[in-house]
Amino acid sequence: MMNELLAIVIVVVFVVLALAHVYWAVGGRITWLAVVPEVRGRPAFTPSAPATFVVAVALFACAGLVAATAGVLAIPVSPSVLTWLTFALALVLLLRAVGDFKLVGFFKRVRGTNFAHLDTVIYSPVCLALSLGVFVVAWGS
Repeated sequence: MMNELLAIVIVVVFVVLALAHVYWAVGGRITWLAVVPEVRGRPAFTPSAPATFVVAVALFACAGLVAATAGVLAIPVSPSVLTWLTFALALVLLLRAVGDFKLVGFFKRVRGTNFAHLDTVIYSPVCLALSLGVFVVAWGS
């Protein structure tokens, strides 16, 4: 029961993140929210609408994977495959929290930008929390 509840919370977070990416892919803008790393006050890259939509699809897939692993969603995939994929997702989220040692993650070198601040206090901690939660869901499956 607790594993299912944790999975549902994680699924909701992934769905909210996916919907935010859909919003951005169709042209939505939230000016106060720095979502792209910056270098010398300029965005490190400009994400295209199709690439942003692909990220949204991947986030929806993560939600489905966690739900299926916890038994909340039935899909025709072996439980052992689901478990290993979920452990892999936990690892990917942990790696995102640790970062690339330059622009993102707890160990980034570029600091002092709006994105860097939000990454330190929100984005990386959320990735770490998701990683731990996803790991627990995989372990409990």
